[in-house]
Amino acid sequence: MESKMSTANNHIWHYALDVADMPPEGQVAVVVADQMVIVSRIGGEFFCIEDVCTHDGGPLSDGARCGREITCPRHGARFDIRDGRAVSMPATEDARAFPVKVQDGKVFVGIE
Repeated sequence: MESKMSTANNHIWHYALDVADMPPEGQVAVVVADQMVIVSRIGGEFFCIEDVCTHDGGPLSDGARCGREITCPRHGARFDIRDGRAVSMPATEDARAFPVKVQDGKVFVGIE
C-alpha cells in the first residue's frame, strides 16, 4: 500500500505500517519511498532511522536492540533509534532520521 500526502514543511508523508502491527517496544524494517528504514516504537511513540550503519553500510535491522539503541551486528557501532545519533565507535556519523506521524491508526514517515 503506497499512500502519500503532502504537507507545508516540504515532507511527503509515506505510509509505513499500521499501528496495530507494532508492539509497544517493537521495530520493523520497511521500504518507504524506495529507502530501507527501521520504524521503532517506544511505548506510544514512533521513530524512524535509515537502515544503514554509517560506519560500513551494513543493515542495522540485523542488529540487536536494547532500549533506545540498536547495535550494528558487523562491528558493534550503536545508534539511538530516536534520532539516529551514533553513540559508540566505530561509527562517528549519525544515521539519517526521518519524522514520523500517526494518523487514523497508520504510521507515516516523512521524506523530503
